[in-house]
Amino acid sequence: MIASLPMYDQPSQRAANDALWSRIRAALGYGPERLTRSGDLWAQWTAPDLLLSQTCGLPFRARLHERVQLVGTPDHGLEGCPPGHYNSVIVVRKGGDISAPQELAGKTMAYNEALSQSGWAAPGAFLQAHGLTPGALVQSGAHQASAEMVAKGGADFAAIDARAWQIFEEHTQLGESLAVIARTEPTPALPYITARGNDAAEILTAFQAGLDALPDTERCRLAIRSVLHIPAADYLAQPIPAPPG
Repeated sequence: MIASLPMYDQPSQRAANDALWSRIRAALGYGPERLTRSGDLWAQWTAPDLLLSQTCGLPFRARLHERVQLVGTPDHGLEGCPPGHYNSVIVVRKGGDISAPQELAGKTMAYNEALSQSGWAAPGAFLQAHGLTPGALVQSGAHQASAEMVAKGGADFAAIDARAWQIFEEHTQLGESLAVIARTEPTPALPYITARGNDAAEILTAFQAGLDALPDTERCRLAIRSVLHIPAADYLAQPIPAPPG
């Protein structure tokens, strides 16, 4: 049986994620003792013994929704977002030659991967809505790598998951080097999933109970206000963008 919480599991978050999982497991009365932190994420997400994991909205609607069940959605209370939603911040170098969104045209954009809602789909929709086309694209492999690429001059801008950006500001030096010049439109936040055949409602109830049982320090570190039921249709209503190229 597999449980993982991989999407916001930077070193600064791991102890809090472990504490959350131990309380979810206690509320369920079963499950693996420890979170899985190694191996291929796609293999975990599609495993028949997946108890709980978290994916991104774009992989969910593009490849996973017919193979897994939606458990729930975290509410991080993010700026400008309805409950259970998130967006991306568009970051550029402080003191650079970009200070407004219209100046992104023709510039180099770093993106984490083409199946990322926050790093690829959201900024693509933002740029299209503003009639802007980047001059070049460079793939980084991770949100933090995208931000570091911009900070070091390897790219001009990037779109970073707003919750991930909060973590970077709190626990890295990136906030000193980068400035936020815009935010994308909100979409449903990163969904928790389970394998077909599991009781998704029971897992959602246990998740909220585990969250409620967390000490304030861990709950503040994870910044999860609650876990909501957002219909799968809300995820599937978002467009699937074309891949780079």
